Amino acid sequence: MVDIPYRSIPDMLRKNAAAFPGKLALKYRKQGRFVTLSYGEYYQRALMAARGLKKCGVKPGEHVAILSENRVGWVIADMGILSIGGVTVPIYATNTPEQIEYVLNHCGARIVFVSNKYQYAKLLKVRERIPALELVVSFERFLGEAGLPVCTFYQLSEIDFPISARERSELEAGIDCIGADDILTLIYTSGTTGVPKGVMLSHGNILFDAWYGIRKIGLLSEREVVLSFLPMSHVLERTLGYYMTIMSGTMLVFADSIEKVPENMMEVRPTVMVSVPRLFEKIYSRIFENVHQMPALKRTLFHWAVGIGKEYVEARYIEGRSTPFLALKYNIADRLIFAKLREKFGGSMKMFASGGAPLDKTINEFFWVIGLPIFEGYGLTETSPAITVNTMEQIRFGSVGTVLEHTEVRVDADGEILVRGPQVMVGYYKDPEATGEAISDGWFRTGDIGHLENGFLYITDRKKELIITAGGKNVAPQPIENELKLDKYISSAFVYGDRKPYLTALLVPNLERIIEFARERHINYYDMDDLVIKEQVVKLYVQRVEEINSRLAPYETIKKFVLLPRDFSIEGGELTPTLKLRRKMISEKYLDKIESMYAENGN
Repeated sequence: MVDIPYRSIPDMLRKNAAAFPGKLALKYRKQGRFVTLSYGEYYQRALMAARGLKKCGVKPGEHVAILSENRVGWVIADMGILSIGGVTVPIYATNTPEQIEYVLNHCGARIVFVSNKYQYAKLLKVRERIPALELVVSFERFLGEAGLPVCTFYQLSEIDFPISARERSELEAGIDCIGADDILTLIYTSGTTGVPKGVMLSHGNILFDAWYGIRKIGLLSEREVVLSFLPMSHVLERTLGYYMTIMSGTMLVFADSIEKVPENMMEVRPTVMVSVPRLFEKIYSRIFENVHQMPALKRTLFHWAVGIGKEYVEARYIEGRSTPFLALKYNIADRLIFAKLREKFGGSMKMFASGGAPLDKTINEFFWVIGLPIFEGYGLTETSPAITVNTMEQIRFGSVGTVLEHTEVRVDADGEILVRGPQVMVGYYKDPEATGEAISDGWFRTGDIGHLENGFLYITDRKKELIITAGGKNVAPQPIENELKLDKYISSAFVYGDRKPYLTALLVPNLERIIEFARERHINYYDMDDLVIKEQVVKLYVQRVEEINSRLAPYETIKKFVLLPRDFSIEGGELTPTLKLRRKMISEKYLDKIESMYAENGN
């Protein structure tokens, strides 16, 4: 194994701050305009946070929580915690007070960083049930209440007092004591079912995954600009969007919000972004929505260009052959169509990384066609996260790529994917039984079903999410849901049918398309609740579903469906913070609608 040149994450920042102290590391919005911190300034701010935490008595190995949306304070606090040997416990900003209570009590944190008064208010609601909590450190200034003291991040860091030579020497001596085996973070899996488990990841776990991820992808350089919008609480953004960026000496830019990503892309002109499939699904739908409204000649030109692009991508990246005449036609298509599309992403985008859930093959291929390759990978919180990834040299649409160096993958007799490598977690916090069930002889059971083909890994579905019909057929819902979501009239889909005689679905209409349909057909309605039950609308979706069913095996077809007036959301409890379906929550929330689809035929 090639030696990784860092002992720990704070050691990595220290060395890069010394190598290029003036290079821009962080860019973020402050009072309406973007400001920056250099690598040298970032390191100094991290040491100041570490100094403050040390004065609060935080010891090596102690858990310190961060309850905040993405912002510059998040990464400075994180580096401060890690620099004194502490363990960062991230909490999703979308979590409820009860979920926050569980995490804080389970990890025993006595200090928590919060973004603002809104997050502080959640702590107040459960104050009597989180007795270990002693101090709240806020990134924004507000008055706290009796019984739960608050200080600002600036006060903790004593921002007006630079780090002295003696303080620096003491703090860096502490950094020298942090090793690869020391725990870096405790991440509570948001999960789609059950109580969250605290995943213990070491500095070595994360360093390995970031280092060998960079080696495999081979595109990151000091000149890149990475736009960050996924929650830092999630390991995908934490490792790929944050630590890998610092490791590469690139600039990390914080998006204002998920909603502002398109606007921010035009402002900061990023070259790299990490995302989950939902963003790509929405962009793909919007592009084809616009194409749908084009004059016939422009539509024809667009589809010609995409056809040429598919041939070119297949020849160059899949088959690896040179085709000068096809390349010429592709260049024409690129100038006429694709270059204009790329301008919508800021004009400098080189690549996307996608993980967290399966990316539809059609959508992935389309992005490669327009010159914005998506490197789809695979991993879990327990694997830091990357296990496999597609690259420029090794790409198969529909697969999640080939394994990282020094990583082994095998498929068990029942189809479950097992992985062994330096990125596999230390274990679940306070849960040796669950750790023993998950890891045996170094092999981690992923819970995912899939197969290997010519070195490429293909994921079929989650083992626990497989639908077993009353007829005994095993059905993976996600590929069917992806097929449904590709229809121009469908925004989201949830397939159900475990222990049932046939499959059913909850479908969320594409709002713009269905309103356009109603206008064209002169359908009168009061609101979306009224529109989705109109006879003409239901008939339209019967036709759309029948068309999709024609491409599926008989036991995979959707026999009945219900149209929902509103999309699934994090706030509604149907989605995880990384926009994956919470299957158990959805089936419970819409139980009456689901059961009604089986009532007439019995179970």
